[in-house]
Order: sequence, then structure tokens, then C-alpha cells
Amino acid sequence: MYVGKVIGNVVCTQKDESLKGLKLLVVQPLNDHLEPKGKPVIAIDTIRQSGEGDLVYLAKSKESSLPLDQELTASDAGIMGIIDHYHIKK
Repeated sequence: MYVGKVIGNVVCTQKDESLKGLKLLVVQPLNDHLEPKGKPVIAIDTIRQSGEGDLVYLAKSKESSLPLDQELTASDAGIMGIIDHYHIKK
């Protein structure tokens, strides 16, 4: 799992059948100091509550769609939760 910040959304007129009814968001991965790390990714909002500006934690690959309880979903990343508090002990 890793941390990211929702920076936008994606609207698709056509998408894979397994993604119908799911919200797609643009998420910027962050490092331990909450600074941008790498390129933004498109993630499924598996909790159906995420929005722009939210600090979230994500899973990659097959694990990204586990909360959806579907056999197979076309996904590289999935939002698992919204972070309320983030602290790293020095």
C-alpha cells in the first residue's frame, strides 16, 4: 500500500464492463513526507467516498479491486481508504 492525494477525476463515455458504475480518480503518489513521488495514477474509488484533495491510501495490481467483491476488475490502483491523520515518528 502507499499514500497519495486525489488531484482530479476521469470521465469516460466508454469503459470496460468491470468498471461500470465505479468512479475513477487521478491520484498523485506521495513519499513519507507527503511530497509528490512519481507520476499520477488513475485509481478506482473502491470506497465510493473519495474526492479531490483527499489524502488516501491505495493498493496496486490485483489487490486494488479486492473491496469490490468482483471476480476480475481492470485496475492498476484502488483507493482503500481516506486518511484522517498521518504522522511519522522521527
